[in-house]
Amino acid sequence: MTARLDPFAAAPALMKSWMSTSLAAAGSLEPGLVALVEVRASQINGCANCLNMHTADARERGETEQRLYLLSAWREAPCYSERERAALGWTEALTRLSEGPSLEHARAALDEHFTEEEQVKLTVMINVINGWNRLAVGFGLWIDPAAAKARARAVAG
Repeated sequence: MTARLDPFAAAPALMKSWMSTSLAAAGSLEPGLVALVEVRASQINGCANCLNMHTADARERGETEQRLYLLSAWREAPCYSERERAALGWTEALTRLSEGPSLEHARAALDEHFTEEEQVKLTVMINVINGWNRLAVGFGLWIDPAAAKARARAVAG
């Protein structure tokens, strides 16, 4: 895929701010949970760029192939904790918001496994990955995971 434009070149100040927000959100919860949320939202949104990047990152963090392969069937797969299931349910409910799913079941699981502060952190994280998905799909981005990490280090620097 050929990028239609580079948002970092077109709006550098805004993208630097967006990257900082992204890094803060990703760092606010446990890395394994963040990885599952990033991958699941990216699956739903059909974002090849983010799937490529976040599955590679998840593996580097120690995530297993089995759990990554089963993520789209997380409800039936026995390898996820109840906390992870609550996060994945909330991720799906918010990512598919326009499809009108009931948030009540997802919210009940969220209340059971996350503090109010963690709920806000998770919700911001879900919004961030959905935003990245829309930037990548919308502008046809394909960023090598190593290049993305270098850019993140530069912003965090």
